[in-house]
Amino acid sequence: MLRTLCRRSGAILQQTQRSAPRLWVTPAQQRWASSLPMNTVVLFVPQQEAWVVERMGRYHRILEPGLNFLIPLLDRVRYVQSLKEIVIDVPEQSAVSLDNVTLQIDGVLYLRILDPFKASYGVEDPEYAVTQLAQTTMRSELGKLTLDKVFRERESLNSNIVHSINQASDEWGIRCLRYEIKDIHVPPRVKESMQMQVEAERKKRATVLESEGMREAAINVAEGRKQAQILASEGEKAEQINQAAGEAQAVLAKAEAKAKAIRLLSAALAENNGNAAASLSVAEQYVSAFSNLAKQTNTVLLPSNTGDISGMVTQAMTIYSTLAKTASPSSAAPPPPEKKDDLPDYLASPEEQRTQ
Repeated sequence: MLRTLCRRSGAILQQTQRSAPRLWVTPAQQRWASSLPMNTVVLFVPQQEAWVVERMGRYHRILEPGLNFLIPLLDRVRYVQSLKEIVIDVPEQSAVSLDNVTLQIDGVLYLRILDPFKASYGVEDPEYAVTQLAQTTMRSELGKLTLDKVFRERESLNSNIVHSINQASDEWGIRCLRYEIKDIHVPPRVKESMQMQVEAERKKRATVLESEGMREAAINVAEGRKQAQILASEGEKAEQINQAAGEAQAVLAKAEAKAKAIRLLSAALAENNGNAAASLSVAEQYVSAFSNLAKQTNTVLLPSNTGDISGMVTQAMTIYSTLAKTASPSSAAPPPPEKKDDLPDYLASPEEQRTQ
């Protein structure tokens, strides 16, 4: 009787082991955590593994890592789930972007089983289900983006795919940790157009930079010219101010010298033989003026007695004497102080000459 039971139990276990589905198997990778163990009453479960036990065909419990005991013939290990992080290669697939460009994209999916019960009874093949979900989600997310945004927003695209996968795989007890796009292949013609676009963009930037450089250079030259003109005008202004100040000082110096000369001349005329000295001075000035005739202009006016120098001197002294006699001391008003120096000696009255 015992032999018959042992034979039947061994046959049942062998048949169960043969008919048990192999989970987490792909053509590229085979991730067998452990083969389905036989019920040997005493079982040792490895770390980071979960063994799903059925009793008489119905879910009973999940064996924890370590020592466990099962009832022979009634209990059997139905599923073995690995609790480690699993890496799945998502095969290359075609997707159409928002601007109708066909792309070939493949990726890598990182996931972990959080609930062995849901992973065992919620879906028949968790890996196949998650892979198909990742592919469909990738197609739908790529259809929302243009070709340029696919390359610029890969991070946001990966996060959107992970969020969509987690929403659907929550009932399977699987958590998608991250999704990474490995390669994006574009058609050759599109690649050529992209390269041409990049070259055109670079040429545009080079042209813009060159124009900006020329503009800045022109601005700098104009600014330099402006500063130069301002400095030149300020220098010319300072020069004119200095020249005007110099001319004013020269005029003042000439006026003071002339006034001093007039004072000295009037003092000389008031002394003895002053008339003789005045006659000598007038004669000298006449001779000097006569010698300069016809040097500057062609028009010359000559008196009738050009050679009578004594007569011209006598006439000048007679005019001087007449003016001196007609100006009386009582009726003549005193001239302003500032105009005394401007009168020549031969026009001053005797009283003024004595006062000076």
